[in-house]
Amino acid sequence: MIHITLPDGSRREFPGPVTVAEVAASIGSGLAKAALAGKIGDKVVDTSYQITADSPLSIITAKDADGLEVIRHSTAHLLAYAVKELFPDAQVTIGPVIENGFYYDFAYKRPFTPEDLVAIEKHMSELAAKDEPVVRRVLPRDEAVAYFKGLGEHYKAEIIASIPSNEDVSLYREGSFEDLCRGPHVPSTGKLKFFKLMKVAGAYWRGDHRNEMLQRVYGTAWTSKEELQQYLTMLEEAEKRDHRKLGRELDLFHIDEHSPGTVFWHPKGWTVWQEVEQYMRRVYSDNGYQEVKGPQILDQGLWEKTGHWDKYRENMFVTESEKRDYALKPMNCPGHIIIFKQGIKSYRDLPLRFGEFGQCHRNEPTGGLHGIMRVRAFTQDDGHIFCTEDQIQSEVVAFTTLLQKVYRDFGFKDIIYKLSTRPEKRIGSEESWDRAENALAEGLRASGCEFEYLPGEGAFYGPKIEYTLKDALGRPWQCGTIQVDPNMPERLDAEFVGEDGARHRPIMLHRAIVGSLERFIGILIEQHAGALPTWLAPVQVSVLNITDAQSDYCREIAAKLEKALPNQRLRVALDLRNEKITYKIREHSLQKVPYILVAGDKEKAAGAVAVRARGNRDLGVMSVEAFAELIAQDIANKA
Repeated sequence: MIHITLPDGSRREFPGPVTVAEVAASIGSGLAKAALAGKIGDKVVDTSYQITADSPLSIITAKDADGLEVIRHSTAHLLAYAVKELFPDAQVTIGPVIENGFYYDFAYKRPFTPEDLVAIEKHMSELAAKDEPVVRRVLPRDEAVAYFKGLGEHYKAEIIASIPSNEDVSLYREGSFEDLCRGPHVPSTGKLKFFKLMKVAGAYWRGDHRNEMLQRVYGTAWTSKEELQQYLTMLEEAEKRDHRKLGRELDLFHIDEHSPGTVFWHPKGWTVWQEVEQYMRRVYSDNGYQEVKGPQILDQGLWEKTGHWDKYRENMFVTESEKRDYALKPMNCPGHIIIFKQGIKSYRDLPLRFGEFGQCHRNEPTGGLHGIMRVRAFTQDDGHIFCTEDQIQSEVVAFTTLLQKVYRDFGFKDIIYKLSTRPEKRIGSEESWDRAENALAEGLRASGCEFEYLPGEGAFYGPKIEYTLKDALGRPWQCGTIQVDPNMPERLDAEFVGEDGARHRPIMLHRAIVGSLERFIGILIEQHAGALPTWLAPVQVSVLNITDAQSDYCREIAAKLEKALPNQRLRVALDLRNEKITYKIREHSLQKVPYILVAGDKEKAAGAVAVRARGNRDLGVMSVEAFAELIAQDIANKA
């Protein structure tokens, strides 16, 4: 007898080997129809998988996260099936699941057109409607290589040839199409109903620029029509919020071919940058950080000691002077240790917190660059805390509390907390890993944070916490981190004198809140759809006249407002052009200025202004003093 234990603890008996589909059918016809796969322990398997020993089993349906993964994986194969039927000369390569969908790479004699995508998607729907069974079989590696060579699928044969010769490989067939895959897949194509092809892009075979360029077709798949439509609507909104588009429209920045992957900040964009940087500078000074500044170029020998030269060399910009090799720094941490080592440090000096707005350079591939979100030159709100092992937990609590406040001030309320633990390849004793992981976990618990573990995702020298914020569209952005590192202080010989008078190694905590300022400003632009809160807006108020008769009065208002707040200068734009007032209002509204003040003869006579707030809200007529109080409160609230 074989005993199957279900998630609710109940058990079912079968006289011999039984498939996942048969177990589902024994529970009920509804579940049998809905079943997409099964889960035995942590392993997801096909519904045709035969269970030969007592096992725990979960039946996976479209309601489960694993079910959506199976649907997307199977839809990638459906895409390849449709392409092969419509374009028999196309060769298939790989088609994995990615976030929110899938892609498949093809080799074909000409680029796929938008019309081709429409035809492929239509044929996918036709193939799905046939509800053809998806059948798995296993072949020896060499036999599978010969099989795909016989089909003319040379890329697929090359993939299989890289598998050890003593291993078997699994193939999945649906209709006339058969593909290499580990699986699992849906039991039949009829389970695939809600999908859409999104775009075509270029991709090098096996990700190597020395290889031929393939065509990558991206798609998305969901478990319901409603989910698909919600996702497509979100993409439409994301396109409207695209920081690259808004950066041009609002005259904030541009990327130029003369310096790929770097940002040319315009006056308005640099104003936003300065507001973010000065805010973070106050955060540093108010929370025990000493701001430092390290050099841009450091000797190759230093990077060899830290291990970056061996593991990160291809991403570093290098230079030479007087037969000595240097690299532009890709991160700030070695410089902070060099500063720490100047002079004798005592246990009384710890925790010692350094912060730097350090500009870093990383030689990112051109294909990976994306506006100001992914660049080659960026500035981090970088910080390093030198402390003892016993101080890790309290530093995590303080840092988490600080990070939460910063994110709230920038308009982010939803934060995801993840703790990455020891990887398989690591240094240090198990006891030190236990203490470090426990300190991070207890720090999060003491901060009232629910978190998930990411087993094996820590660095080889220490665990870390990742802080991921969600934006207005629900998209996750991992910005903040705090990471335990006993390794770099060891490599660079950093020490402090302990209470016992002996020399000890400090623990180094790498930490960042916003991370790259370029990327964070891009996130802010998309979060607020370019309508930045008043405290961040490059122009906070525009003053407009109706006719020339109010020009001098508007100049007086602008001058008065610029000096109206005690600790800062309001950013005021004065528009005295000889244009219709409706035209000027519309133009400043499109620039997403928080407040527009209009003065005509009536307002001039009353010593007042008509106030319009962003979003076409008419706040009525008020005195300049009353408006100054209103905008001061708005800025203070960081609304």
